Amino acid sequence: MKGLADTTFRFLRNLRRPAKDANLALLRTRSETVESLLIREATSSDIPALARLHVTTWNATYGRIGPTYEIRERQWREAFGQVDRSWFCFVIERSNGELIGFAKGTKYAHSDLRDFAGELNKIYLLREYQRVGLGRRLVGHVARRFLAQGIGTMVLFGEPSNPSCACWEALGGERLHNSRGGFDGAYGWRDLQRLASICRVE
Repeated sequence: MKGLADTTFRFLRNLRRPAKDANLALLRTRSETVESLLIREATSSDIPALARLHVTTWNATYGRIGPTYEIRERQWREAFGQVDRSWFCFVIERSNGELIGFAKGTKYAHSDLRDFAGELNKIYLLREYQRVGLGRRLVGHVARRFLAQGIGTMVLFGEPSNPSCACWEALGGERLHNSRGGFDGAYGWRDLQRLASICRVE
């Protein structure tokens, strides 16, 4: 019953997603292309912009008010302050320096899914930049970074009602079921070489 409810809720949420053609048209009106947007490593100087973007995209994704800017700013400052830096983050930047998306990867060290060594911990894009291929590019950057670190598998945890689940499935993500056989929104990739190939920019 829960699976049917998740599917129905996902369908309804998908109706509110921005249309690909509309977002491509928005890119053109701004004299932008997918290729003109820079994907680069995040730095500590990005913390204020990352915190604002995190708040905006989280609220838009989940349709409710989440953690405040102050909380997100503290979280990002603490992350950048870690000595071991077992995580990384890529941002997408417009030509004017504005950040419009980010993806964070980290080593996955929990015992419940021993088959996976990396985690796509966060990935968010502003609504007007969704469905034009930027999410796929971010995932490709994350996969290649993990591979460079000797990590060949990856997991992500989302909400089963999130329309983005269709994207993970299109990228070859395997639905990971819980001990009761249910699906809680977790996806896994057991071959990041293949994922990196799928996400390669031509």
